[in-house]
Amino acid sequence: MRPPNVFAGPYVDRAARLRKDPEGIAAALADPRARLLPVCESRNLVRRTPQGWTAGFVEVRSGQPVHGLPEDWILLGHFHGRPCFACDTSHDPSPATAADMSFEDLRRTAGLLPDDEAGLLAYARAMVSWRQRSRHCGACGSPTSSTSAGHVARCSNASCSVEQFPRIDPAIIVLVTDGERALLGRQAAWPAGRYSTIAGFVEPGESLEDAVEREVLEETGVAVQESRYHSSQPWPFPSSLMIGFTATASAAAVAKPDEELEDVRWFTREDIASGFPGLPLPQSVSFRLIEDWYDAGSSLPLRATPGVRLWGQRDR
Repeated sequence: MRPPNVFAGPYVDRAARLRKDPEGIAAALADPRARLLPVCESRNLVRRTPQGWTAGFVEVRSGQPVHGLPEDWILLGHFHGRPCFACDTSHDPSPATAADMSFEDLRRTAGLLPDDEAGLLAYARAMVSWRQRSRHCGACGSPTSSTSAGHVARCSNASCSVEQFPRIDPAIIVLVTDGERALLGRQAAWPAGRYSTIAGFVEPGESLEDAVEREVLEETGVAVQESRYHSSQPWPFPSSLMIGFTATASAAAVAKPDEELEDVRWFTREDIASGFPGLPLPQSVSFRLIEDWYDAGSSLPLRATPGVRLWGQRDR
């Protein structure tokens, strides 16, 4: 079996049993192995060493004066047997960190981190982002308080008391092919020459398969004949779950971009091998969809093909 997509996999014991156990939380905080994962303005703390990049773990005891109060921290669970918490340091414009640490955009650094640490940082980023967006009740507008170790936001209005839970936004992402060609599009804001698979959010009352057909038709004018689930990927920018599909279309289908895309066209494996188009981030499920299709029809794997242009190389 191939490894899971980046940000996915059983990299952490989420320890959900502890979320409503005050004594268990107290014991986790008192554990000398406990660590904090600070998030500042949607950026994760990372450490750069001569050996490579790692997550920026902070000792819980040393982090207390700088990174807020423990009651505001979010329990992530146990990572390699070590209790881990996430905390928001966005209130501090320059939180104190070690000289070899810095806050970085996870989209840029994920490919430089060990897979399990990239997943843990994505989890921390997603939870902090959700907490920032749930500080007021969606029903009555009253402030909320954090409960269940940061996994529930409860309305402070006694007559309301609505509880909010972390939510994700499901989005389909699909590689459409006619067998020999792949349908890729690009947004105007992307780097020159970069193309990717077709994607879009699932709408209320819509199945995933329905979303695949609708999004492809809306964005490219191509009618999907058949779709099949491939794999999924947490995408915490800020709270999406990318649900990957492959789909087939007629070789006679003519692609026409809508207002969301600057361009959409069919590409052969020979096109990709020549360096155009530039492909998406190698740590993304969109790249994996393209890679699996390419490798199925090529004697040389995509990652080993000279001339292939990647937008952000994933180091292994």
